[in-house]
Amino acid sequence: MEAVESRPKFSGEPGLDPVDEVLANGRAISASLLNHVGAIARECNATALFVYVDALAGSEFQLPENELDVFYVTRTPAEDESQERLGHHYLHVPDVPLTRIGRIKIAVLLAVYRGLIRKDDTIIFLSGVADSGVLDTLSILQVGREFELFLVPETSELLSPQVRPEVIEEVLDIATDLGREGREGKPIGALFVVGDTDRVLSLSRQLILNPFHGYPPERRNVLDPSLKETVKELAAIDGAFLIREDGVIETAGTYLKVTSQSGVELPPGLGARHLAAAAITDVSDAVAIVVSESTGTVTVFRQGKMVIELEQRRSQLPRRR
Repeated sequence: MEAVESRPKFSGEPGLDPVDEVLANGRAISASLLNHVGAIARECNATALFVYVDALAGSEFQLPENELDVFYVTRTPAEDESQERLGHHYLHVPDVPLTRIGRIKIAVLLAVYRGLIRKDDTIIFLSGVADSGVLDTLSILQVGREFELFLVPETSELLSPQVRPEVIEEVLDIATDLGREGREGKPIGALFVVGDTDRVLSLSRQLILNPFHGYPPERRNVLDPSLKETVKELAAIDGAFLIREDGVIETAGTYLKVTSQSGVELPPGLGARHLAAAAITDVSDAVAIVVSESTGTVTVFRQGKMVIELEQRRSQLPRRR
């Protein structure tokens, strides 16, 4: 009997059912992007390439790692471990559903803060729908000129250099969780102020008894995984969390007394939390992270300005009456 050669079918070929055709299209798009990304990087003088691991979904592709820095963007501990075994450089971002633009924004923010890229770099992103196994989006960013992402042109420092990167990452993780899920089925807003704690404390007062008072620093560090649910529970209280550069939570339920700074300008529609975040970062070296109660959007403030805004797909929560 004559052997029949087996090969994959491509879109438009006879005998390919609709599901297989979609998968074939996706594989063709991924292969095309990966085949051409090296040439695009050279033409754009790109310095780094970021690839979302969940969109690769285990596919084996040759990336141009000898030509530019390649960082694999991960969302789960399993993906972290996999990239470590492969010897890849990786960047961990919060495991929450974001739009394509949101996925790029949060990776850029953390990459800048970790010193992986600078404001004058041109970088390329390959991404797609989470867990799809398909890379279908190529984005080129000139970091310092991306007006929507970076609104602090007066300084080369996007975020406070004293704050540990992992502290910002953990607070962002908590904030994006709250924005998507709320608490006990209800949407809530929250405000976290990180860094320059002495200055911020001098511009604040307690609305309630401080729930973290009297606990040793190691028991109230936001980097402790066992504290995450406690922070989410306390987020329902009015007022801000004040967090030190090393992650130790100094207070919760704190009122910031700087909400009327005349130099602060915000887009229409933002509320008191956003104004307080802008104002406190305008008069201190802190970073503020706000969760919008109405939309679940997470916004980062620095030097009185919005640095980044992360829109995400919010879980179905009951409307508040």
